[in-house]
Amino acid sequence: MRKLIILIFILVLLPLPLASAEEAPASTPAPTMEPQEWVKKSLPYKRLPEPIEIIHWDDLPPVIDGQHHYLLLCIDQWNRDPRPDGAKPPTGIGGRRRDMYGNTDGMVLVTLDTRAHRVMLTSFIRDAIVRKPTCTDEDQRFTRINYVYNDFGPEELCRTISEHIGVRVEKYILFTFNQIASIVDYLGGVDIDLKYSEINYLRRYAVPWGSVKDLKGHDLRAGGKHPQGTYHFKGHSAVLYMRIRKAGGGGDFQRTQRVRTVLSTLAKKCKTMTLDDAKALANNVLEHSNKTNMNLDEMIQAAEQAFTLRECTIEELRIPEDDAVRRINFAEMATQELNWPYCREKMNDYLQNSWLVLDDDI
Repeated sequence: MRKLIILIFILVLLPLPLASAEEAPASTPAPTMEPQEWVKKSLPYKRLPEPIEIIHWDDLPPVIDGQHHYLLLCIDQWNRDPRPDGAKPPTGIGGRRRDMYGNTDGMVLVTLDTRAHRVMLTSFIRDAIVRKPTCTDEDQRFTRINYVYNDFGPEELCRTISEHIGVRVEKYILFTFNQIASIVDYLGGVDIDLKYSEINYLRRYAVPWGSVKDLKGHDLRAGGKHPQGTYHFKGHSAVLYMRIRKAGGGGDFQRTQRVRTVLSTLAKKCKTMTLDDAKALANNVLEHSNKTNMNLDEMIQAAEQAFTLRECTIEELRIPEDDAVRRINFAEMATQELNWPYCREKMNDYLQNSWLVLDDDI
């Protein structure tokens, strides 16, 4: 039967210590600017961030029909106990913030759209400046997005991301590096295309023998030349690959791409799974998570959603894109200041654009 391809386009415009950050005075919000004008605005490198416009939780629009959002988080620790519920922000000498539970250097929003048949991955750069969960419109305070879990908890991180991107996100799963490695091994490892700079970095990093091999079985740790191309990674070394920041240029922006690459590749491996396989994977993910607000039934439901979308092409978005970020030095840290209204616009456009395939006789 002939198929009619209809493109539905809908665009909605939506209007290391940090002690010094606590003393940031309130200021008048900057007027809305065109993206090109915003990114080229002449400002000192070392300064306070400009006020951030958010959409408060109670004012967020309802989740788009058929879409399901799951926030995947990975803390920068191989092993670490989860942050206790209700814990206060950990502080050290002089009341300075303290890294006690780990910082979420890996943050990816997985969106399963069972209505438009889409799978979307949205990654967030770890040093993006956000409003602190405790601040008000009149009395703004700022922090790095990867500090929010350690200081305020995973629910507040969900809320913070939601209010900055304009999308209600409630479900999260938090992992350590070892837990991510265990899940990759459960799926049989992952094949990744490597460049020379990445090959040299991994060899210097001394990945374990037998953990990275080319498709002919040659070990990356062995002598001789190692050409660019596809290599098979076991879990531990796949985590090391996702952590690469100082090889091949791009810094943290390229690191978020490597994370999406591994997740997309693993998702493609899942295309041949049966429903029982998908449910078993969901149980494995739950078993190897550090902290989550999803129970087994909700995990199985997510697996069933993903199973129906297993043939979909994985779509990707990075927050921020190149034209929505400025580098600044804030509270003695090199950070990224984002054009959050523009990021919300891009996110909204990303989630609401889709192809629908309809029969002629519908």
